[in-house]
Amino acid sequence: MSEPELVQLRVQDGVAAVTLNRPERLNSMTADLLEQATRALETVAADPSIRAVVLTGAGRAFCAGGDLSRGAGGGVTDGVDPESRAGLLRRFMETSKLLHEMPAVTIAAINGACAGAGLSWACACDLRYASAKAKFNVAFLNAGLSGDFGGTWTLPRIIGYGRAREKYLVSEPFDAAEAERIGLVSRVFDADRLLPEVFGIAGKIATAAPLAVSRIKQNLVDSEFADFGRSLDLEARRHTECVESDDGREAARAFVEKRVPQFTGR
Repeated sequence: MSEPELVQLRVQDGVAAVTLNRPERLNSMTADLLEQATRALETVAADPSIRAVVLTGAGRAFCAGGDLSRGAGGGVTDGVDPESRAGLLRRFMETSKLLHEMPAVTIAAINGACAGAGLSWACACDLRYASAKAKFNVAFLNAGLSGDFGGTWTLPRIIGYGRAREKYLVSEPFDAAEAERIGLVSRVFDADRLLPEVFGIAGKIATAAPLAVSRIKQNLVDSEFADFGRSLDLEARRHTECVESDDGREAARAFVEKRVPQFTGR
């Protein structure tokens, strides 16, 4: 019997669509879904032809976090000896690191319910866009949990430490308009326009100079740890690489000749 496709991966024109496919349970996380998500994200992270990744959910939800109908934490580590449970969870949490650090630009298309570890996944992405119908909640406290998948690291860097503390410690739901107001998402679209708009953005990124896109992302990731002087050093080195690349020269020629550049990734 074939394995249910709980995470769908489709690639076209340099854009990967990763769709969580458990709509009957609001795409909530199980061990099987996390195994498939890990494989899908490892695949796209290792493929240099993929320039942008869109993460979304099937049906009316993005991801509601762990499936609490299976017990605390969604039963993700059930059947594993106590000494190994944190290690297994940490392996699954590598998905957030992949979303945050892979060379491709990652985009969360938040089409509905986005809570708990699902919100952590969205926060790990480079960009976030929401449907007007989307609903958000950190939700861990309500489930008697402290939080996982990197949300306590990413959310404060997106909306500020004060607001992040409130979202975690008060744990009240909020809508798409509030998410846009506090800067959690960049834009809110009508539900039927979300995916066309997001894939349009992903397509633009996929046709931009690949070396420049990857170096911009590297600079932004490194800036989270490096001091200002180190960031300047990294910017200077990577900017020079782009100036001296075939794509850098092609971009300059295309600008002068008033035509669309043809990038090769070199």
